[in-house]
Amino acid sequence: MTPPPVPRADAVRALAARWLPRLGDGDFVVSPAGLWLALGAVAAGARGRTAEELRGLLGVAGEEAAGAVTVAGRRLAATGGLAVGTGVWARVPVREEYRRGLPGVRFGELRGDAQAVLDAWVREATGGRIDGLPLGLDGSEALVLLNALALKASWRTAFPAHLTRDEPFTDGRGAVRPVPTMRRRVPAAWAWRVGGATVVELPCAGEDAALVRFVLGAEGAGPAGTLPAAWAAPGGREGFAADAVDLSLPRFTLRTRTGVDAHLAALGVVRALRPGADFAGLTPDPAGLFVDEVVQEAVVEVAEEGVEAAAVTAVRMARSASAPRREAVERIAFDRPFGVVVLDATGEVPLFAGWRSGTGPS
Repeated sequence: MTPPPVPRADAVRALAARWLPRLGDGDFVVSPAGLWLALGAVAAGARGRTAEELRGLLGVAGEEAAGAVTVAGRRLAATGGLAVGTGVWARVPVREEYRRGLPGVRFGELRGDAQAVLDAWVREATGGRIDGLPLGLDGSEALVLLNALALKASWRTAFPAHLTRDEPFTDGRGAVRPVPTMRRRVPAAWAWRVGGATVVELPCAGEDAALVRFVLGAEGAGPAGTLPAAWAAPGGREGFAADAVDLSLPRFTLRTRTGVDAHLAALGVVRALRPGADFAGLTPDPAGLFVDEVVQEAVVEVAEEGVEAAAVTAVRMARSASAPRREAVERIAFDRPFGVVVLDATGEVPLFAGWRSGTGPS
């Protein structure tokens, strides 16, 4: 059964396409869906011109954002093996209307032990894949909003471990070095071209399972021009004239911490990031709030048995005043920089997007 579409999937893809050029060409992994859900929950309390700026980036703001975040979070959580959670902890009063508009969000108070409490929430929400908050608390924060995504999924068919061996990989600087490389034959229908990029999809086991797509761009292409091929519409795909694909894919882990607030300013969100922002829909506090810092930590691990990934997006807000016949086989080797994108079960929402240039640790 085909899962229902995720509301605002187009807005998450648009956010990803605008964000990726800000991330450079080195190794990284981020969660466009996690950032959209976190900022969407913040935008639910925005009003006036602050809301309009956030709407320009997210597609929603104000009361509309609350409903969109709630429904999207529930639909994404229906993806097999994916856990989704959001929490808000505050020292300032939070409007009851804001709480009611986000029924799936946990609300709590920031107390003296806030760092330990929120670190524990992050560990639980990500199954221990992320050890704690990606930012430190010093007692000056008025509100902290956290979104967590965590995925653990097995391939429908595992890579045979005995076929994994070191193969040459040309990294983003042109250096060649051996990396552990997995091998298996997959149906040709699992691979296609989009423009100059090659996409290989590996389905995960289970009902409504996540879809994992690996993207190899044209020679010299970077992540911003390559990763969106993973969610290109079927009409733009060109299949391979082959019966099967011999796939070779490095076994790898990516982990990065990304400061997002500087990117937001470049993407047109300015008022929310400075004193005087209008978050009157979130708190009645006369001093008001502004977004002081946005940090995301994400990890993705690809191995013979399957894929594990997690992301935590933290938004800190401060007070404005404070053999029968020979098969035709296509060979696809991911032996130079490539992308990995984990999508929800509909194949529409980029949950995680990463780039493996080979210039960082394996």
